[in-house]
Amino acid sequence: MHENDDVQNNVAASRYELVTPRGIAFSEYRRHDDIVVFTHTVVPKALEGQGIGSRLIAGALADVRAQGLRLISRCPFVSAYLQRHPDARDLLAEPSTT
Repeated sequence: MHENDDVQNNVAASRYELVTPRGIAFSEYRRHDDIVVFTHTVVPKALEGQGIGSRLIAGALADVRAQGLRLISRCPFVSAYLQRHPDARDLLAEPSTT
């Protein structure tokens, strides 16, 4: 089992979720045709500093890639993740300013 397998796309809530025993981390998005616009990411205080946010975004981006979609980041956390992981920048629908 891959660690990103725990990330689920909650389409009804327009967010990717990573459920843990200590809370739910999530990244909200808006979908426009074949573009996913990430708008906000929340990691509960109890989960901060444990790599949960990075796991969440890695899983979300893996799903975006698997669906053949592109992304726009309006979320500082997602933008920071893309800064640290240039291999994921090919998913960007617009030129990176990072």
